[in-house]
Amino acid sequence: MMGYYILAGVLFLVSSFVSNRLKSKFRKYSKINLQNGMSGAEIAEKMLSDNNIFDVQVISTKGMLTDHYNPTNKTVNLSEAVYNQRNAAAAAIAAHECGHAVQHSTAYSWLQMRSQIVPVVGIASKLSNFVIMAGLIITAIGALGGIGAYIFLLGIGLFAVTTAFAFITLPVEFDASKRALVWLQKENMVTEQEYSGAQDALKWAARTYVVAAFGSLATLLYFIMIFMGRR
Repeated sequence: MMGYYILAGVLFLVSSFVSNRLKSKFRKYSKINLQNGMSGAEIAEKMLSDNNIFDVQVISTKGMLTDHYNPTNKTVNLSEAVYNQRNAAAAAIAAHECGHAVQHSTAYSWLQMRSQIVPVVGIASKLSNFVIMAGLIITAIGALGGIGAYIFLLGIGLFAVTTAFAFITLPVEFDASKRALVWLQKENMVTEQEYSGAQDALKWAARTYVVAAFGSLATLLYFIMIFMGRR
């Protein structure tokens, strides 16, 4: 188990570094006021309108970096800072979340796939660690006639589902950022300096998903190595 704790520690440090950099970038680009004077909410509403999307509501939600698109009730949820502020960071995040709305309206395949497996992932994420630990403990004490190995394998299978979901999320997030940046530039919503800030902010936001995906893969491979070593 020591190896698992070391791996978890390394992943935590990398994730914390990227998360802190994202927050730092958000603060930095929050100081670059948009010359057009539009708030994040207004940016979002215009991007939706320009893409002929009129059934999605833009609403404010509490917290920092809690922005997300909800395909179930068709809402673009912007954190209070993004919703109200008029800067490059707010424009980037608002446009990114609207990018997901555009994906939804155009039946973007990767988003559809991710949405379809969300219920399964919800169950797998709740059970995987518990099942893995149960399998390891049962195997260690030699109880239940070797069934512990099968329980452990089941746990690995559940964890693999969450890992697959993390990788399916990557093209969804990268594509939403691409749509956001293309629209911001095409519609002359930002100056060159504002565009550079928006691009950099979204780059670091994407890296949080990359770290999560490869961290999940590393953990999955570690569990598989343990299973193979116990056979």
